[in-house]
Amino acid sequence: MVNSEQVKNFKNTRNMNKKDVKLFTVPNIITLLNILSGFISIVFAFKGDLVISAYFIGLAAIFDFFDGFAARLLKSFSQIGKELDSLADVISFGLAPAIILYHLFNQALSLEEVNTSLNVNNLIYKILPYLSVIIVAFSALRLAKFNIDDRQTSSFMGLPTPANAIFIASLPVVLSFYTSSIISELILNKYFLIFLTIILSYLLIAEIPMFSLKFSNFSFKENKIRFMFIGISVILLVSLRIIAIPIIILIYILLSITYNIFSN
Repeated sequence: MVNSEQVKNFKNTRNMNKKDVKLFTVPNIITLLNILSGFISIVFAFKGDLVISAYFIGLAAIFDFFDGFAARLLKSFSQIGKELDSLADVISFGLAPAIILYHLFNQALSLEEVNTSLNVNNLIYKILPYLSVIIVAFSALRLAKFNIDDRQTSSFMGLPTPANAIFIASLPVVLSFYTSSIISELILNKYFLIFLTIILSYLLIAEIPMFSLKFSNFSFKENKIRFMFIGISVILLVSLRIIAIPIIILIYILLSITYNIFSN
C-alpha cells in the first residue's frame, strides 16, 4: 500500500524536478544549432549535394565542441543537456554521414557499371548501399554507451562520433577538389567503402582508449599528445589542404592506439 505521505513526497519531488529543468540554456541552444546543422546536412545529402552536406556536418562539429565548452565555462551542466547532446549527435554524426556514404556507394556502383558494363541492377548491388545504415546503428550504440560509461570523462573509449562523421564527410569534399583518377578510384571503390563501413563501425564501439582535445590545463607534460596532434594537424592542413582531413582522423586513431600502448 502507498500511503498519503509517500504520494505527497512523490508529488513534491516531481514538482521540484519540473522547476529545476531549464530547457533554453546557452549550451542547449548551441546543441540545437548542432541539430539544425545536421538536419540541413541531411536535406542536401538527399538532394545529392554531398559537398554542401559535408560542410554542414563540419558546422555541426563546431557547435558540438562549443556546447561542451559553454557548459564548462558557464558551469551549466544538466542531465537534459547530456541527453540532448546525444540526440543531436545521432542526427548530425550518425544519420547525416550515413546518407553521404549511401550516395558514395551508389556512385561507386554506377561508375563500375559504366567502366565494366556490369549490370548493377541485381539484388546484391541494390542492397549494398544500405550497408551504410550500420553507421547509424553503431553511432547510436556508441552514444548510448558513452552516456553510462564513467570512464569517458576526460578521454574516449572508442572513436568519437564527430571524428567518424568528419572522416566520411571529407570523402566527397576530397573528390570535388582533386580530380586525380587514383583518388577517385580509391574512394569510389565498393570494396574500399565496404571495408570503411565495417572498420569505422567497429571503432565506434571498440574498447580502445582515445584521447580527447579537452584541456584541463596547458601543461605540456600533461597534454603532450594533444599538442603533438594539433601540431601535426596544422602542418598537414597547410601542406595538403582538404585531403589532409581524412589523414588527420587516421593519425588521431593511430596516435591514440600508440599512446595507449606506451602508457601501459
